[in-house]
Amino acid sequence: MPAARHDFFATTSRGLEPVAAIELGALGAEDVTAVRAGVAFSGPLEVAYRACLWSRVVNRVLLPVAAVPAATPTELYLGVRTVHWSEHLGPRQTLAVDCAAADAGAANTHYLALKTKDAIVDQLRERTGQRPSVDVTRPDVRVNVYVQRARAVVSIDLSGDSLHRRTYRVRGVAAPLKETLAAGVLLLADWPRLAATGAPLIDPMCGSGTLPIEAGLIAADVAPGLRRERFGFLGWRAHRHDVWERLLNEARQREVRDPLRLPDIRGYDVHPAAVRAALANVERAGLRGRVHIEKRALADCTPLSGTRAGGGVLVINPPYGERLGASAALAALYAEIGDVLRRRFPGWTGYVLTGSPELAKRIGLRATRRTVLYNGAIECRLLQFPIATTPVQSERGPGWRRVRG
Repeated sequence: MPAARHDFFATTSRGLEPVAAIELGALGAEDVTAVRAGVAFSGPLEVAYRACLWSRVVNRVLLPVAAVPAATPTELYLGVRTVHWSEHLGPRQTLAVDCAAADAGAANTHYLALKTKDAIVDQLRERTGQRPSVDVTRPDVRVNVYVQRARAVVSIDLSGDSLHRRTYRVRGVAAPLKETLAAGVLLLADWPRLAATGAPLIDPMCGSGTLPIEAGLIAADVAPGLRRERFGFLGWRAHRHDVWERLLNEARQREVRDPLRLPDIRGYDVHPAAVRAALANVERAGLRGRVHIEKRALADCTPLSGTRAGGGVLVINPPYGERLGASAALAALYAEIGDVLRRRFPGWTGYVLTGSPELAKRIGLRATRRTVLYNGAIECRLLQFPIATTPVQSERGPGWRRVRG
C-alpha cells in the first residue's frame, strides 16, 4: 500500500524561500511552491521527516490539520474543536500552542492561542474524562495557529523547537548569525559543489564560528538535525518510529569523518573570547579536526600555502552598525575587507553579508551579484566579489541544487 500523502508547510527566513524550495525538492518534496517566508509542499510523512533532519535553511516543518473561520475568537474555538485531536495527542500528554497573525487588526495572538488550547483541552476532556497539561517549553505536541483574513490554519509543528537550533552553540558572542541564515549564505555561495572539489573556505571574522561550522557540516555531509534530541513529531501519536530510525541510520552512515577527505575550512577572529566560543562550538558540533579556528587579525589573513590554483571562498558577516556600534566607526573596517580581498586573495571569490549599503560601498569592489536576505528584521545584502580574473563560479548554476536526503 502506498504511503499516505500530506500537505506541509516549511517556514524560513525571508530571502531564503527559493533556496528552501530547491532544497526541499531535492529531499523528495512534491508540489513545491515558495511563498513569503515559507514553502508549501506535499508528500508522504517521510518527506517531512527528511526536511526536519536534512534541511539547512528551514526553521519549522508544519503539518496543517484544519483551516477554520477565525473572524472572532469564538469562531476559532469552534473551528479548532472540529479536529479529531485524539489522533494527535492523548489526555495525559503535554501541549503548547503558538499563534501568529498576518493582519494587524487580528485579535491578540496570546488570547487566540489560549482559545485554541481551550478547544483542544475541552474536546479531550469531554471524550476521555481527562485533559492534557500545558508545557510551553518542552511539550509532547506543539500546535501552530496562523491567522490571516479571518481564517486560521491549524497545524502540528513537526519540528518542535526551531530547526536553526542545531544544539552545538554552547557559547555565544555579540550578534551571532542564525545557523539557518549562515547555511543559506553558503548554499548561495555554491559551497556544496566547491567543497566537493576541494576548494578551501575562510571566514576571517568568524565570531562564535557559525559560518565555518555550517561549512563543515555541509562538506562532511552531516545532517544538521542529526544531533538534536527532540523533534515535535516524537511525542505525536501518528509518529512513525520505524521510518525515523531508518532515516537516522542513513544519515549516520553518510557522515564523512576523515579530515583528509574534506576541504580546508578555517575561521579566524581577532577577539580571544570569540575564538574560545568558536572552539567550544566546533567541539560540540563534532567537527574537531575538520574545522580549524584560530586567533588572527583580518589584516593577517592570507590563503594557506599550497592552496590549489582554482582559489577558494572567503565569506564574511561583518558588523554593520545595527547592533554593534555606529556605522561611521566601521568604515575603515569595510575598506580593509576590500583591501584584503584584492591584495591577498586573487582567484578567490568573496561573499560579504551586510545590512548597510553605505558601508558596503567602502569595500571598493564591484559586486557581481546581490541577494536580499533578512537577518531577523534587518534587510541585508549578500554581495559576491570575484577577485582578479579567475573567480570561483559554477559553470551550470549553484551546486546546492544537488542536495540529497
